[in-house]
Amino acid sequence: MKIAVMGHGVVGSGVVEVFYQHYENLKRKSGREMDIKYILDLRDFPESPYREKFIKDFSLIENDPEVTIVAEVMGGLHPAYDYVRACLEKGKSVVTSNKELVAAKGAELLRIAREHNVNFFFEASVGGGIPIIRPLHLCLAANEINEIAGILNGTTNFILTKMIRESMSFEDALKMAQELGYAERDPSADVEGQDACRKICILASLAFGRHVYPQEVHTEGITKITLEDVAYAGNWGGVIKLIGRARRLEDGGVSAMVSPGFIHFGSQLASVDDVFNGILVRGDATGDVVFYGKGAGKLPTASAVVADIVDAAKATGSSRSLCWEEGDGHTVCDWKETSSAFYFRLRGGCSEEALRRLFGPVKMLHRDGQPQDETAFVTGMLKEKDAAAAAEQLRASGCAVLGSIRVLDY
Repeated sequence: MKIAVMGHGVVGSGVVEVFYQHYENLKRKSGREMDIKYILDLRDFPESPYREKFIKDFSLIENDPEVTIVAEVMGGLHPAYDYVRACLEKGKSVVTSNKELVAAKGAELLRIAREHNVNFFFEASVGGGIPIIRPLHLCLAANEINEIAGILNGTTNFILTKMIRESMSFEDALKMAQELGYAERDPSADVEGQDACRKICILASLAFGRHVYPQEVHTEGITKITLEDVAYAGNWGGVIKLIGRARRLEDGGVSAMVSPGFIHFGSQLASVDDVFNGILVRGDATGDVVFYGKGAGKLPTASAVVADIVDAAKATGSSRSLCWEEGDGHTVCDWKETSSAFYFRLRGGCSEEALRRLFGPVKMLHRDGQPQDETAFVTGMLKEKDAAAAAEQLRASGCAVLGSIRVLDY
């Protein structure tokens, strides 16, 4: 069984390394003789022990009938989408770590795979080395999944951990993350929440059976979180985490959002620190199940890709459980109609009585060094649009809204 690997960056090189390091074990588990025939990359790797396998022309993979499994670890939508689609249409199974591709084109590619009796696997697209895709459609198949919520991005979790544990500013924590290789030179996909958004879209699509597209999901990052907010979260009884979440609604719709949230110390997600991810799945039979581990990195992600290669090698046809329908772009309900409790931090005189008139019952918060003109509080459950309207009234009365974070129940 011949395999092609498209991309030889961090993850791609890890896939080749893990494949040959564990070759005998993989052969035993798959029951097949396997080998990597091609490694596609535009760069040259003259020092690689696999240098004779490198090619620059995708058509060699597409038109080689010996190649039956292709690992796409290039990232991005183009040319990855065109290459993956072409491989599936040629009757080749594809495994990928590309969350952007799956979040944007997953339903279409799964349909094409079924039409050609092959597989499109993407365990590594969410949670790196954490098994989550396979458990959702196989191990938890007897459940109706009602909600999924999690810490889905290791970079932002590392930054928030530094802010919480070491009182490090956002800017300094981001710089450290970049120096350690946890954050890209351009970290916007991580810190603005786009990476977590793609991942919750994949999980929601699989759990609820209809494609949830990233553009449907209201997304906020962590760039506005301050050390003052961290201190007030501690006084409230918790920590701040970037949470991607999706919930099945009674009318069959879906509520989905990515944003920072106050998470109580008693939550299993509150203790997920540094670059680790934690994903909570709520099933009607199992209750809460939490998946925990390193959500990124060369070898953890490569491990998931290689595991999908083994599954593809063992498969006798398309997976019947790994699927969802195309969405119409309106699967997710209007986020402004959803409800949450909220934390607010204000500057300017505003009495507790005035806050209660605007927000209903509130719990006042305190921190060391709190300025006399700074007020912080947590509300009860409010609709998003009502909380926004009340905040606007505060601004109109002369109060500056310095921070606003949702209070989540996980």
